[in-house]
Amino acid sequence: MEQKLSHSRFHAVRQRLESYDPGTGWRLWLYEFLLFGFKQAWACLFGALLLALLLATHLFYPADAPLHRHDFLTIAAVSIQGALLAFRLETWREASVILIFHIVGTVMELFKTSAGSWTYPEASLLHIGSVPLFSGFMYASVGSYIARVWRIFDFRYSRYPPRWATWVLAAAIYVNFFAHHYVWDFRYLLFLAAAALFWNTRVHFRNWRVHRWMPLLLGFFLVALFIWFAENIATFANAWNYPSQAHGWEPVPPEKLGAWFLLMLISFVLVSLVQPPRVPDDQ
Repeated sequence: MEQKLSHSRFHAVRQRLESYDPGTGWRLWLYEFLLFGFKQAWACLFGALLLALLLATHLFYPADAPLHRHDFLTIAAVSIQGALLAFRLETWREASVILIFHIVGTVMELFKTSAGSWTYPEASLLHIGSVPLFSGFMYASVGSYIARVWRIFDFRYSRYPPRWATWVLAAAIYVNFFAHHYVWDFRYLLFLAAAALFWNTRVHFRNWRVHRWMPLLLGFFLVALFIWFAENIATFANAWNYPSQAHGWEPVPPEKLGAWFLLMLISFVLVSLVQPPRVPDDQ
């Protein structure tokens, strides 16, 4: 019973999908393509629901509603989290990762908004300082995705760097998010350190029955790019504004990709604390 409760309901679905044999040739290619998309969509579930809420409330939420839009988003995010756990669509371990990210993200939000890096343009009652509580769930959705995709695709790693070195790198990245407002911004050194640590690291993922691999740094970049696209949708939905968007929405500058790359590295290292990296079976 404990083993069953440690898995989400998707575990049984995934086992059935991976045991199905579509044949060979184009049928196998199409099946793997669709299976990959389905698994990615499941991994994105929490973040996708939250992003859809941001956009829907921006377009349709009544201006004269007695509940502030940002407060509604906070209540909705908590409700989604509760429903995912109640229906075993998410494991308690994944929920613990989300809680960690909520705390880490909210602390950074409090500092960044006070420094003028971005603002939340709408009123709310459920907030700390000028930061509405739903904002922590946006960071948590990144951690949720990494924890889910790690499990769903059975990630394994070859030539993984010493774990203590990844913890030091993550701590340095987090410190720089605050310190660069007062001293020299050493993010470019952090980029070099990340490249040096993970240059030879491969992530092995199982979509159907066999593990394939890709350079882990490429995986980091693709996730950061995906987050940047999501951020453009969120700022369009007026969830928050950068200074350049104060007088009307415009695309988020591409240089924000670097910040998301570094933040995603923190997310990855935090997930590795509860899901230690494993090597492929043949190593």
